[in-house]
Amino acid sequence: MEIEVKLKQLLKDRGMKQVELSNLTGLTQRSISELSNNQVERIPRNSLCKIAEVLGIEDIREIIDFKK
Repeated sequence: MEIEVKLKQLLKDRGMKQVELSNLTGLTQRSISELSNNQVERIPRNSLCKIAEVLGIEDIREIIDFKK
């Protein structure tokens, strides 16, 4: 089983670009890109918290979930 980061779809749904999320969270554009494209082996907890705060997410399953 794999974990899927659903950031690309979240950004699309909110009409937000990766660079904008980078500016709002203080995370690098590279980090946002790697998360959006599911290219990370480990997902830093602080990154998830910053993204959730900026996007107004209260349920972590909106950002990550098991890939079916």
